[in-house]
Amino acid sequence: MSPWAKPFILDVPDADLELLHKKLALVRFPDELEDAGWDYGVPLADMKRLVTHWRDSFGWRKAEREINALPQFTTDIEVDGFGTLNIHYLHQKSSVENAIPLLFVHGWPGHFLEVRKMLPILTSPSPDHPSFHVVAPSLPGFGFSEAPSKPGFRGPQYAEVLNKLMLFLGYDEYVYQGGDLGHSLGVYVANLYGHKHLKAWLSNMPVYRIPSPIWNPLLFLELLTVPFNKRLAEQLESAKRFQTSGMGYFVVQTTVPQTLGYNLADSPVGLLAWIYEKLCKASDHYPWSDDEVIEWISIYWFSRAGPAANIRIYYELTGQNSHDMFEGTKWTSVPLGVSYFPGEPVRLPKSWSHLIGKIVFESEHVAGGHFAAVEQPEKLAGDLRKMFGKAGPAFGVVPGKDGY
Repeated sequence: MSPWAKPFILDVPDADLELLHKKLALVRFPDELEDAGWDYGVPLADMKRLVTHWRDSFGWRKAEREINALPQFTTDIEVDGFGTLNIHYLHQKSSVENAIPLLFVHGWPGHFLEVRKMLPILTSPSPDHPSFHVVAPSLPGFGFSEAPSKPGFRGPQYAEVLNKLMLFLGYDEYVYQGGDLGHSLGVYVANLYGHKHLKAWLSNMPVYRIPSPIWNPLLFLELLTVPFNKRLAEQLESAKRFQTSGMGYFVVQTTVPQTLGYNLADSPVGLLAWIYEKLCKASDHYPWSDDEVIEWISIYWFSRAGPAANIRIYYELTGQNSHDMFEGTKWTSVPLGVSYFPGEPVRLPKSWSHLIGKIVFESEHVAGGHFAAVEQPEKLAGDLRKMFGKAGPAFGVVPGKDGY
């Protein structure tokens, strides 16, 4: 791992912008059935509006300047068996000397900018709540980080990158927040680096395995109460709906990411449709502006490794859909907090969260979905404050850095 951090300035070449606009001008839209709405996927009217906005109105250079106002860097990290990867990350420090080091990890189709709205909340000093030094990397293959070039880059390798990044920054002990793939990778970080380096973590998508009659008999027997337990029945029904109608992307990305990649890498409109559907379907009626959507998609379009590299993580974490995303992991005693948002499409019975780790904090919200850091930044940041604050169950877990 290199001993240096290079400041990162985003500057997309004019030629890349010109090519993008040429592709947008040559778009050929599909037809659409009458009154289809969202039943078959993204509505044609939405796509025409967004493509027109991207081509004719959206100001990338303005968005680029705003992104560059954030403190970003790159550094080289050596990954065992995979050589060196140049990793991009945001590092917003608090003015509080004893601020808690916080690793924020995005998922798919997310990126490092998901943390942007929470930065002023998390880093602000106050005697009433803890403050954090925030590190938000682009995962390998995402955003402006280099992608692995060999097969087999799985959960342990992503965890190695994340942990080594924090150690490089001088944070030998730290806390963690993640949802989606950020949650999945948090399980690996807790398993591999828990207690020694990772002191506690908060998940806003607490999923794991289905209870086993051998290893989790009480939770398994709970399933027998479904006819008499309305809340449990509703949670299982929600999981079933997502399994039957919301997993198409998952099957494709876990089995043939290269095939899908040709569409994502060549067609900005195809990329827009693929991700825009998730932004709308997985959020809790969040009012996405056209600028927000196009900036989000642009991070993928202009990404260092290209728009197709990021989806391979699904293939690698699941062994081409041959097992779940948590292969080789187990329950850990690392203190865990969970935040429940009602619009999260990937919901399992709350009692199953205890299969992940030692739960010390739980919070249930009345609004918010999959992209909680964007949809409800005050609530998610508030959970971090409560969990790690003076009255919280994880206060002082990082020795000498209690946030005050």
